[in-house]
Amino acid sequence: MSLYYLQKFLYQLNREESAQKKYRADLEQLLEEYDLTDEESNALREGDIGLLYVLGVNGQILMHYAAFLGIEWFDYLDLMREGIAKHGPVRAGVYAMTGGGESFTEEGKKQ
Repeated sequence: MSLYYLQKFLYQLNREESAQKKYRADLEQLLEEYDLTDEESNALREGDIGLLYVLGVNGQILMHYAAFLGIEWFDYLDLMREGIAKHGPVRAGVYAMTGGGESFTEEGKKQ
C-alpha cells in the first residue's frame, strides 16, 4: 500500500489548479505520476470515498476531494460509513480501526 502517494495525489489535486486540469483532461496520465496500487488507482478513478477512507486517507484531505467531486457533506459522511461496511475497518493512517470497526458511541451502536 502506498498511502503516502495516495494522499500526496489528493493533496496536490486539492491545492493545485494544474493538477485539477490534468485530472479532468487525462486522469490516467495523472495517475501514472504516482506510485499507487491498482486498488488505490481504481478508487480514484471511481471516486470511491468509502474505499479511500478505508485505505487510510486523512479525512481533511478526503473531504476536499469529495467536494471537488461535487459530493455534499452529509453524503460524504455516509460514504465513509458505507466504505467501512463494504470494505472493512480502516486499514492504515490516523483513522486505523484497532477495534474491528465497532462504534464506541451509543449513536453508532444503533446504526
